[in-house]
Amino acid sequence: MEAPSFAYSASSSSLLSLRKTPLSSPRLSCLGNTKHRNFSVRASSSGDSVVTLLDYGAGNVRSVRNAIRFLGFEIKDVQTPQDILNASRLVFPGVGAFAAAMEVLSKTGMDEALCSYIEKDRPFLGICLGLQLLFESSEENGPVKGLGLIPGTVGRFDSSNGFRVPHIGWNALQITKDSGILDDVGNHHVYFVHSYRAMPSDDNSEWISSTCDYGDKFIASIRRGNVHAVQFHPEKSGDVGLSILRRFLNPKSNMTKKPGEVKASKLAKRVIACLDVRANDKGDLVVTKGDQYDVREHTNENEVRNLGKPVDLAGQYYKDGADEVSFLNITGFRDFPLGDLPMLQVLRYTSENVFVPLTVGGGIRDFTDSTGRYYSSLEVASEYFRSGADKISIGSDAVYAAEEYFRTGVKTGKTSLEQIARVYGNQAVVVSIDPRRVYVKDPNDVQLKTVRVSNLGPNGEEYAWYQCTVNGGREGRPIGAYELAKAVEELGAGEILLNCIDCDGQGKGFDVDLIKLISDAVSIPVIASSGAGAPAHFSEVFNKTNASAALAAGIFHRKEVPIQTVKEHLLKEGIEVRI
Repeated sequence: MEAPSFAYSASSSSLLSLRKTPLSSPRLSCLGNTKHRNFSVRASSSGDSVVTLLDYGAGNVRSVRNAIRFLGFEIKDVQTPQDILNASRLVFPGVGAFAAAMEVLSKTGMDEALCSYIEKDRPFLGICLGLQLLFESSEENGPVKGLGLIPGTVGRFDSSNGFRVPHIGWNALQITKDSGILDDVGNHHVYFVHSYRAMPSDDNSEWISSTCDYGDKFIASIRRGNVHAVQFHPEKSGDVGLSILRRFLNPKSNMTKKPGEVKASKLAKRVIACLDVRANDKGDLVVTKGDQYDVREHTNENEVRNLGKPVDLAGQYYKDGADEVSFLNITGFRDFPLGDLPMLQVLRYTSENVFVPLTVGGGIRDFTDSTGRYYSSLEVASEYFRSGADKISIGSDAVYAAEEYFRTGVKTGKTSLEQIARVYGNQAVVVSIDPRRVYVKDPNDVQLKTVRVSNLGPNGEEYAWYQCTVNGGREGRPIGAYELAKAVEELGAGEILLNCIDCDGQGKGFDVDLIKLISDAVSIPVIASSGAGAPAHFSEVFNKTNASAALAAGIFHRKEVPIQTVKEHLLKEGIEVRI
């Protein structure tokens, strides 16, 4: 495990207690006449191959590290404010909540050093929160004062106009001026994941190098001189993102623009490859696939179905054009101390060469290992993020939290869902729902939300409700998928992964009735899962529901339908995808 650069880690009290900072409180403003400490500024003498990285210990910065190393550069971590001022080029991949980041920067003196460095037009690249912190303030858990370099307030997306928040996925840029580092973007999509954004205005127009449309036109990137910052994640934007990083790190490199075959114009529908990972009977980690959650072969040996090695398959799906890769740990390594969890190694190795978002689920809960050491769910999630995960997926724990909230209407702030969302932002938290159909003759027979089904039940029933399950589908719970989805959105989930036990492994298509019910009920993105068997199943779910993404496993593992074939089909059907 790579230690964070500062003593303030994601599990430390500084990030767990997200302190609101009122705008009236004293804090550095680079626009004002604040007196800076007497730092000296000089170029680094360590050579052109060294990149200084400002990692304050929250979220997945490993992917940025891996991308920089992949491009042939070395990394020097910021330990003191002077390290910032000595940098020949500085990358600031901000992750997590605005208030928590500002608190760490202020306590360590990094805020003043950052302002001094940027004001002197030194080479700088801010990523995501690293862009937002440059503005005067943010409404996130606030108002909270920012560094004040760029006029404007960072505000939350408006979901009342039908756009889902967080803004998650591959979207198009409208480049407004020559930015240098964006020369290769052209008609390609780049990857966004955020709930807050800065808006263009007359006061900040001189900074803006590109915008993006999502309900409103927001600032996607800025440039002034040698100072760059982007709202999207280049380290998660595939080859296009790597070219952006390369152009910043080596602006003198001779690169030709890559024309896009298909013009990116809006948020694309995502095609996600899912890998169910578990230990087989020999103890080796393998990718498997269930048939209604049964992952064993129906042979005399009854062995675990083995479809390949997780790191190798993830790398292949990245090359094949998967928009995200999702790992589901279905073993639950409960006897391992946290630092030795096998899935952590899978993430670390995968993130070295896979530059699209990685999600990991399974085992995100409080537990005590065989040595008696207790780990909170937040500690588990933090370790996954530090090992390369961009999002974590919570299953059973979210069901229990939703049941309690549904019963009491009270947010305790103590559930794993609430704690992780508070520290890392709701865009980093996915809730995985595993329901099965329960048919009823009359919707008034149950107090839970029912839907008229497209295919009648075994006794001619026209209605069904979807019972949520826990423990890998083995235990039914007295809460429906509709009620669970509404509850977890309130508790802080940023996305829903919607499975269906009845459709799992059947290859007959997604449960469109279920997906439409849930995607119409919530304002956060919904990922359709379970049942894909042909490209037409993807276009059907996108045309008939408000799903933002569709996930498949078996058809990709068995090479029945390549990812590129799915995307080509979607394009022919008029559905925008990333190519």
